[in-house]
Amino acid sequence: MSNDFLPETGFLRLPQVLAVFPVSKSTWWAGVRTGRYPAAVKLSARTTAWRAEDIRALIETTTPGGAK
Repeated sequence: MSNDFLPETGFLRLPQVLAVFPVSKSTWWAGVRTGRYPAAVKLSARTTAWRAEDIRALIETTTPGGAK
C-alpha cells in the first residue's frame, strides 16, 4: 500500500486514515483503545485527528488485518 500522498507532517482525520489503512471504524477504535494503533489527538471538543507521522509509521510496520 502506497502512502506517497500522505503529508510528511500534520494531522489526518479518520476518513483519511481509513483510506490508507483499510479497516472498519470499529476495528480502528478498538485498536486505538488497546494501543495497537496510534492514539488520537483532540484538536477541539468535537475534532479528533491523528499525526501523519504516526500513521506513516503504522503503515510501514504493520499490515491491515495481519499481525504486527
